[in-house]
Amino acid sequence: MRLTCMFSFILLFGAVGLVVFIHLQDPEEIVHQQTPGMKYNMGFQQPKKQDCVSSNNQDRRLRKNTADRAATVKQSNSLEPSESVPTKLQSTDRRQSSIMFAMKDQQKGEEINSIKLHKRRRRFIIKKSPILISMNSSILNLPTLKYEDRNNSKWKSLYQIQGERKRIMRETCSKYKSNNRRIITPYHVSRIFVEDKYRVLYCEVPKAGCSNWKRVLMVLNGLASSTKDIQHNTVHYGNYLKRLDGFDHKGIYHRLNTYTKMLFIREPFEKLVSAFRDKFEHPNNYYHPVFGKAIISRYRVNATKEALRTGSGVKFKEFIQYLLDVHRPVGMDIHWDHVNRLCSPCLIDYDFVGKFESMEEDANFFLHLIGAPQNLTFPKFKDRHSNEERTTTKITQQYFAQLSPSQRQQSYDFYYMDYLMFNYSKPFEDLY
Repeated sequence: MRLTCMFSFILLFGAVGLVVFIHLQDPEEIVHQQTPGMKYNMGFQQPKKQDCVSSNNQDRRLRKNTADRAATVKQSNSLEPSESVPTKLQSTDRRQSSIMFAMKDQQKGEEINSIKLHKRRRRFIIKKSPILISMNSSILNLPTLKYEDRNNSKWKSLYQIQGERKRIMRETCSKYKSNNRRIITPYHVSRIFVEDKYRVLYCEVPKAGCSNWKRVLMVLNGLASSTKDIQHNTVHYGNYLKRLDGFDHKGIYHRLNTYTKMLFIREPFEKLVSAFRDKFEHPNNYYHPVFGKAIISRYRVNATKEALRTGSGVKFKEFIQYLLDVHRPVGMDIHWDHVNRLCSPCLIDYDFVGKFESMEEDANFFLHLIGAPQNLTFPKFKDRHSNEERTTTKITQQYFAQLSPSQRQQSYDFYYMDYLMFNYSKPFEDLY
């Protein structure tokens, strides 16, 4: 009996000790961080060699900094509180008046520990909870045509096209999206670049002219005199352009409501084939080992040791199998993700929607609207693999001809919202 009681006491003592240890442990030190490169994760440890670089690690750091600042700033009417946490210090102060003087030292020690634990919990809650920002309703909207441009049939036509594109986008969002709360988080603006001089917000859509648009923004900002002077690595690795999620709540809210917001999109199948050709048909020390090896390992029967080792030589059909697999062996990437996810057009009221298919006309019209220097035009040169033909409708159809009708239909279903929202017609007649 005595032995049983002693054993029970030891177990109870150990359990209490474990609870106390976990209670005092800093939650930031025990939060599980998803390993880069794992399924459904977009951030990776290796630097990416790509035309439009994803920087999700930086995005997470910026979101954390924004959250920490929000903890000490009084929430304005345009902001919703991220979390409501009871203040232990206040309740401790109220109890102190009834505590005997002889117990003050002991209570003070307990109070300090309580405050420390409260701060840790508070920091943990803020870190894990999204910081909500009231949805913008653009004050400026699309800049109006100048008086002298109103009789110009070209400008009037382009202006009317913009109105139609925005109408279709809004109607699609209203029909298929439920955004009753109308709020956005810093994550939703993490792909938006800021140009303060001409008050422009640009949402980056890879394979839709994003490299040249970044060059234009750098020239507008006075960082270069010509787009031709800016090299590819400078565009993507120079960190000269600011992202919207790098600002505090007030800065984000102000720019969303007063700057001209624009994005450029591309026919979804064509954009997908362009990304495949760029990342898997040319040497690439990031996409081959990270995506190629996983794709070949999962979807190729009797793959060679060399293919499994290098990840080179991924076939388009294998790539589509990966894309449509709900249990992908490696996560999504911005180059083939939906525009709807990258730029959140149902949350952010974009003022200008350009298309890659009419890039030169749309881009120069936008520059005209914002009052850019007359000698600045959108560059026509191909940023990468300049000797290779651009991905066209004909080339796209050749790649999709390799797929079965079922795979083509599933691919169309995958990008259905992009097709609908940006008014692209069905790329194949047998699609429904």
